Amino acid sequence: MKYIVSQISFFLTSSSTRRNTRLLFKFVLMLFFIVSLFSFLFHIIMLYEGREFSIITGFYWTLTVMSTLGFGDITFASDLGKTFSIFVLLSGIFFLLILLPFTFIQFFYAPFLQSRQQFRAPRELNKNVSGHIIITNYDSVTSSFINKLKEYDYKYVVLSSDVQQANELFDSEISVVYGDVDDPKTYIAVNVEKSAMVVATGNDRTNSNIAFTVREICSKVMIVTFAKSRDAVDILKLAGSDFVLQLDKMLGAALSRRVSIGKGRANPVGNFDKLIIAESPVIDTGLAGKTLRKSMIRQHTGVNVIGIWERGSFSLPNPDTMILKSTVLVLAGTKKQIASFDKHFHSLKKESTLVIIIGAGTVGLAAAKQFKEREIDYRIIERDPEKVKNVSNIIIGDASDINVLEKAGIKAADACLITTNDDDTNVYLTIYCRRLRPDIQILTRANLEKNFSTLYRAGSDMVMSYTNIGADAIFNLLNKGNIILIAEGLQVFSVLAPETLKGKCLSESDIRSQTGCSVIAIKNNSDVNLNPMPETLINKADEIILIGTSDSQKIFMEKFV
Repeated sequence: MKYIVSQISFFLTSSSTRRNTRLLFKFVLMLFFIVSLFSFLFHIIMLYEGREFSIITGFYWTLTVMSTLGFGDITFASDLGKTFSIFVLLSGIFFLLILLPFTFIQFFYAPFLQSRQQFRAPRELNKNVSGHIIITNYDSVTSSFINKLKEYDYKYVVLSSDVQQANELFDSEISVVYGDVDDPKTYIAVNVEKSAMVVATGNDRTNSNIAFTVREICSKVMIVTFAKSRDAVDILKLAGSDFVLQLDKMLGAALSRRVSIGKGRANPVGNFDKLIIAESPVIDTGLAGKTLRKSMIRQHTGVNVIGIWERGSFSLPNPDTMILKSTVLVLAGTKKQIASFDKHFHSLKKESTLVIIIGAGTVGLAAAKQFKEREIDYRIIERDPEKVKNVSNIIIGDASDINVLEKAGIKAADACLITTNDDDTNVYLTIYCRRLRPDIQILTRANLEKNFSTLYRAGSDMVMSYTNIGADAIFNLLNKGNIILIAEGLQVFSVLAPETLKGKCLSESDIRSQTGCSVIAIKNNSDVNLNPMPETLINKADEIILIGTSDSQKIFMEKFV
């Protein structure tokens, strides 16, 4: 009932509705005048024929003729009367059968349906909803984030200040509430005080307004915002943001850490207490061409290889898995063990190294900063000199020009980062660089997920995007200590030892073969058994830490929990 009343109220208070109602009212008045005029002329002509009828009869005859019913109980005898009847009949066809329905539909019924359409998306959230995530902007990052929330049964709501977008999201079965993102009433309507997190991924000014508005209402809720510029970070924190994420910087850093040259190291991507999850490309480590068994990584360093990335595809390794030059190892170990891995394998780097970065945007410059800190020589190719006035190691020119690439050192480079903001350009340059240097490591930025496979086919060794980086970062903040998303579809997660596994050793549990998950640690109170041996027993109070894909986790939960 409240919904219907609000619809009618909105419909009647609309300025266009009031205008249309006035036009419809004027048309009805005109019809009344025409009917009255025809009724008056009816009486005049009947008097001419020598007959007389009541006023009601005049209106009755006029309406029956105009509506084409024509009962035939009252007719004219003279030609004048018959001519008048024809004129009234034609007028009725035009005004009552054509113009009146059109006017009613155009000025009343259609606007009413439109107002109902505008109310498809709700204006508030159920008051009983709590522990949900409020998303203030719907884009590729939040779309990916929502998919992760659905996967783990988190409640969420998207705010939209655009009626059409809100209705489209509602029709797509996405939880949405229509309201202005800078209005405190909107956040009260979505139970912000009971929520777990507010996510703002719009522009810097809008995000600061959202953070400030939310913080005025609720001092406890976690606020996560995105920042385009470095200057906005401090402002967003002052406005009330708990975490400010710079996707350009994060994407540049993520691309750079996949390049294993110079003073290389395994790059941490997350941790569970003392357990560190890290990634390490194997280029120039001396591991390429060996199986895991022959590499003896665990025997030398204590680090456990828990996964392998090969051209964007993740797999769980076995002792006979071959390590290729393009392989990226996913490692698990303590800080000391990871340092031992770096010392043992990354000390094999050759002295002269060079990385080419194509594109001097925020992503490319962020990657360059990381290389500078690692003392890796790099060259940035940029065709717009205005963008790089105060940037060092710049080559001005078009990267599709062989002379520009040769000037940058493509023939001697160890790796090439393609970071432009256009996927078509990135595909083109990936193909070109791969043809020029079949042995070079190529890492590419993608803006749309649909282009991932295309870029891999073009020759890229690794493809990364804002979408996955941003969604994973937000999700990891939401699930501190429970789940770490390493990459799209891959996570490290922890569960309390299920009843079905208590008292069994790892080899007996057969977790890996049945689910595809791999146990990387067992935690008992403050003690953590990193990289447990197959004969390790699972006790009642243990917490098991595993790695696997989202599908593998579902299988594990179904089989054992």
